[in-house]
Amino acid sequence: MNNTTPPLPTERHVVQRERWPQNGRHILAHCDAQSVIVYQAYRPAIGEYAIRHGRLDGPDFSLSRMSWIKPNFLWMMYRSGWGTKEGQQVTLGLRLRRAFFERVVREAVPSTFDSAHYPSREAWQAAVERSEVRLQWDPDHAPSGNKLERRAIQLGLRGRTLAAFAKEELLEVIDMRAFVEAQRPMAQDDNSELQLPVEHPLDIEP
Repeated sequence: MNNTTPPLPTERHVVQRERWPQNGRHILAHCDAQSVIVYQAYRPAIGEYAIRHGRLDGPDFSLSRMSWIKPNFLWMMYRSGWGTKEGQQVTLGLRLRRAFFERVVREAVPSTFDSAHYPSREAWQAAVERSEVRLQWDPDHAPSGNKLERRAIQLGLRGRTLAAFAKEELLEVIDMRAFVEAQRPMAQDDNSELQLPVEHPLDIEP
């Protein structure tokens, strides 16, 4: 096993999955009382600037587009192919102020119409246009990429919320590349050596 020191506290996947919810919608995250870690994967020009400067507002980072954050490490690994997909080679752990993350979740508007929360499609569309935060519940994935019954959250940020995320609400930029590379060969569902950042369900109601 690679002895690279993990950039975050870790635990074996086979241990963590025993305590994680098996189905339903859950925000799994590495967090403490003051902060929450979210993940993004970028091409080197953006990722390496963020690592050097401790913020995301470099010349190649667009503040005019929606940017999606994921608190669930395995969902990020599924999306980026464990850091192998073009334009997603640099995995970043982004430590956000917890109060900011919780506010973002509570302000989020679903990407698709939800009749349980909106009386009409028109009301939902109006909320989408007003909000700077979009929410999606996607199938979570096992280390191998197999789809799970549990749903994982991802949040799309734009406007002033994105600008705040990129700089003043961002406490730390963590270079996850060496850790991802070390764990990639063990990314099978039942590999007892696979380590992941410690994650617990966060009790925040979107």
